[in-house]
Amino acid sequence: MLCAGRQGDFSMVHPDGENLQRQETEHLVPAVTELLRYTGHSCTRAFADASAATYVLSRTGSASIILRSRSGGWNPFEPFNTAPAARTLQNTRLETLVFATPDIKEYVALQKERGVSFLTDTPIKLRYGLFIQTTPSPYTGNSLGFVEWSGERRSYLPVSGVGEEALLPKPPSFYLHDITMIDHAATRVQATDRNTAILEFISLTNYHYDFAVYVKSLNSVTSVARHRKNDFAMVFTSGIMPDKGDSEPGPTEKFIRNYGTRVHHIAFRTENIQQVVGALGADGLAYLLDLVGSEEEGLRQIFSVPSSHTMLVTEYIQRYGDFDGFFTRSNVERLTEATGRQ
Repeated sequence: MLCAGRQGDFSMVHPDGENLQRQETEHLVPAVTELLRYTGHSCTRAFADASAATYVLSRTGSASIILRSRSGGWNPFEPFNTAPAARTLQNTRLETLVFATPDIKEYVALQKERGVSFLTDTPIKLRYGLFIQTTPSPYTGNSLGFVEWSGERRSYLPVSGVGEEALLPKPPSFYLHDITMIDHAATRVQATDRNTAILEFISLTNYHYDFAVYVKSLNSVTSVARHRKNDFAMVFTSGIMPDKGDSEPGPTEKFIRNYGTRVHHIAFRTENIQQVVGALGADGLAYLLDLVGSEEEGLRQIFSVPSSHTMLVTEYIQRYGDFDGFFTRSNVERLTEATGRQ
């Protein structure tokens, strides 16, 4: 799946490779339906070409989400999907985070001079732009994509060979209007790779390192990279000390031991969060913990259980007033602790 935003585009992928093609392809439509049911995004385009079936979910003012199911062939992300808990969906993960650039050819030339590798030698032609993505990072397992749009229309349609598919309907639930833009994406990385992973990300984008929250009791540190206040942020969570193979490495390193390095959750900005969380729960969504935080502290947050179709946790977050701290230490501690219940 790919996600596209205002300043930059943000990408999640549900791919399928040769080995598990039949089994994992069955998760594509359920994954789309689940996001339609539990977020404010709507299905705005569906198409298939020779390489993949694709659904685009969009919401005004937010990054879009593109879910794709490969038709087979080489999967460059497969080496990052071998952890024990990931083997049931070995070709499924959030793969690529996509950012817009005004001059993709110059960007690629500059990054190649730095030794950056891309999955294609030159940008791929889209019907309304050019696209390229890096090889997966050895530190995060994520790829970064870059797109130069032509004109005002933004679409990932290939230049040819596309068959349009029927759009999936959006549930009429009124409370979904209160789930708005994508707030941030959070990647779990190993303690030994934390600094390198953050430096790699900011050297490929126009983001800057902002701050970190240490939770020593849980052997966890959460670092935040941001561009502007209202753009989605990138979060990197790791152990403070590396996993030494003991029985209690802390919830973050335990997650990596079980699932590998990957994006753990996508957070959606939410209004009237208490009512929304209650309504989603009545509609079948389960949570890893109760709501944490308060209006007085500046924000409230909650984690869902991981999706059985994408392995992603969904976070709902409400920010109050002019709060600009992004996170509070107490919330980070309780959310990190909840990760251990996966």
